Amino acid sequence: MIRSMIRTTIAAGAVSAAGLANAADPGWTLLFDGTGTDAWKAYGKTDPVTACGWAVEQGTLRALPDATPRCDLATKESFKDFDLELEWKVSPGGNSGVMFDVAETGAPSYHTGPEMQVLDDDGHPDGKNPRTSAGSLYALVAPAGKTLKPVGEWNQARLVKKGAHVEHWLNGTKVLEYDLGSPALAALIAESKFKDMPRFAREGQGRIVLQHHGQEVWFRNVRVKKP
Repeated sequence: MIRSMIRTTIAAGAVSAAGLANAADPGWTLLFDGTGTDAWKAYGKTDPVTACGWAVEQGTLRALPDATPRCDLATKESFKDFDLELEWKVSPGGNSGVMFDVAETGAPSYHTGPEMQVLDDDGHPDGKNPRTSAGSLYALVAPAGKTLKPVGEWNQARLVKKGAHVEHWLNGTKVLEYDLGSPALAALIAESKFKDMPRFAREGQGRIVLQHHGQEVWFRNVRVKKP
């Protein structure tokens, strides 16, 4: 039953193997253009982005390894339905994530926001478990049919949310989809570390967050389109 309701579907995507579509396409808003961070804030703080473990370098947002202090980055704007595209790469053993529907509650961002995992599958222990591997709905749903670029190369990610329906795309392939609030997802959450987080995956809208997990990771070409 769960397998039929939480669909891990392989399909041709709108993000081509040649790269992300033109950032200036109609309807898209740049969240990071390679230079400015005006669209972002430190999660749960008023600190500047560059004061909590991030740097803007060579057209990328770079999470500095072992930075103190460090913070996740949150969009200043909240989103309900959206199509998010970005590129990411990690250092050996790198770990990060892209979260959505995040509320600033005083707790860590993952207490409310579901996460699309960003990871070096071969060099990090989480890569041994499909449910915590790159592209997964972290700790809940494993990706299917994914192609992951080697460490140091750019991966193209797409996260689509329309109502309760969410899709994860990686390098042009839809690797999983699920419905927020569905009995199938609720059953998975009840068996996970999120079971004692009453607001997890229940906000319906919120900030988009880039996670700083203490390892080096880069993001670029971050853009979003609202319906």
